[in-house]
Amino acid sequence: MAAAARLAWVDATSGVAGDMLLGALIDAGASLPAIRAAVESVIPAAVALSVDEVSRAGLRAARLRVEPLIESPPHRTWRSIRALIEDAELPEPVRDRALAVFGRLAQAEGRVHGVSADEVHFHEVGAWDSIADVVGVCAALHSLGISRLSASAVALGSGRVRTAHGEIPVPVPAVLELSAGWQVVSGGAGELATPTGLALVTALASECGALPPMSLESTGVGAGTRDTPGRPNVVRVVVGTPVAEGGRDELVLEANVDDLDPRLWPGVLAALLAEGASDAWLVPILMKKGRPAHTLCVLAPVERAAALREAMFRETSTIGVRETAVRKTALERTWVHVPLLGATVPVKVAHRDGEILQATPEFDDVAALARKLGMPVRTVLEAAVAAAVDQHLIPGAELP
Repeated sequence: MAAAARLAWVDATSGVAGDMLLGALIDAGASLPAIRAAVESVIPAAVALSVDEVSRAGLRAARLRVEPLIESPPHRTWRSIRALIEDAELPEPVRDRALAVFGRLAQAEGRVHGVSADEVHFHEVGAWDSIADVVGVCAALHSLGISRLSASAVALGSGRVRTAHGEIPVPVPAVLELSAGWQVVSGGAGELATPTGLALVTALASECGALPPMSLESTGVGAGTRDTPGRPNVVRVVVGTPVAEGGRDELVLEANVDDLDPRLWPGVLAALLAEGASDAWLVPILMKKGRPAHTLCVLAPVERAAALREAMFRETSTIGVRETAVRKTALERTWVHVPLLGATVPVKVAHRDGEILQATPEFDDVAALARKLGMPVRTVLEAAVAAAVDQHLIPGAELP
C-alpha cells in the first residue's frame, strides 16, 4: 500500500511535549537526516539534533536532544517565525503543517495574553529548540508518509511551574486554551503537557480517541526529560495502514462569522477550494442577540486539514475553528467531452461498476461558451444536456 495511506496514533496518556513526540516518530522509523535537513532549512546552523536510547520507569525510549549552536537565541513573534517557515525550502506538506501548528499556538497565546496573534512573543516557544520540535515533527510525519493522525486523551498534569512570566499553575493557561474540544485528564503531578506538545497534537490530529483499526507496521517511544518512578514519562506512536475502509476519512471544519464584509465571501470560498478543500459552503444563521451571521463549512481531506484551518484563520475574521470527523463515500467519476454549437463541453459522469448514475454538463464551461456565442446561458445549458443524451450519457447506460 502506498505511504500516503498510512495513519498514526499518538498515545499521550502520560503527557506530550514536542521533543517527546519527535523522539517517538524517529523511533517509529522517521528519517533523522530528513528531519535535520528540514530544521536546517528553517534555522540554519542554529541547533544540532541527536537521538539516544534511555530508560523511563523501566521502559526503553528514544530521547531527542536539541543542542543550541548559538548563544542567547532571540525571543520571536509569530510573524517572524511564519516568515522563517515560509522562506524555507520545505516540502509543501511540511510547511503547511508547521504553519498550522504555530498558527494555532499563536492564537492561543494571543488570547491568553490579550494581544494579536502576530505580536505574540513566544519566549520559550520561540526558542530554537521549539522551532526544531515543530518543524521536526512535521518533517517526521512527511518522512513516514502519514496522511492521517489521531491521538488519545492527553494528560495535562497538576501543580505549578515557573515560566518567563513567573510562577503559574499547571495546566498553564496556553495549554488549557489549546485543549478546548479535546479529551484531557490530570494524569499526575508536574507539567505533563507543554503548549508546543498540545499545539502539535490538536493542530495535526484529526480526531481524539482510542487506537483506530489498522494493520500495524511500527511503533515508537519518545522520552521526556524526567524519569519519574512508577510512571513512564513517554509518548508512544503507532504507525500502520487503515483496514476495512468503506470510504474516505475527511473533516468538516466550521466557524461562525458575524463581522465579515459579505462581498468577501465568494473570494473566501474560492481560496479554500484552491487550498485543497473538497467543498466549501456558507449556511445563514442567527446568532445571540439576533445578529445575522454565516457558518463557514469546509469539507477537508485529512492531509489538507492543517492548511485549510490556517486558511480559514487567514481569510476570515474568525478566532476559532471546530471540526468533526466524517466518512465520505464518493462515486467514481470521469469526464466526457461532447460536441456542442461548434465547440465541446465537458460532462461530468458519475459511475459505479461500469454503470452511469449521473451525467451533468460542467456549468462554468457552459457559461463560458454562452458568453462567447452571445447566447443565454439557459439556452446553451439545455443544449448541453441534450448533447449528453445524444452521446448516451444517461443514468443506467453503460459507461463508454
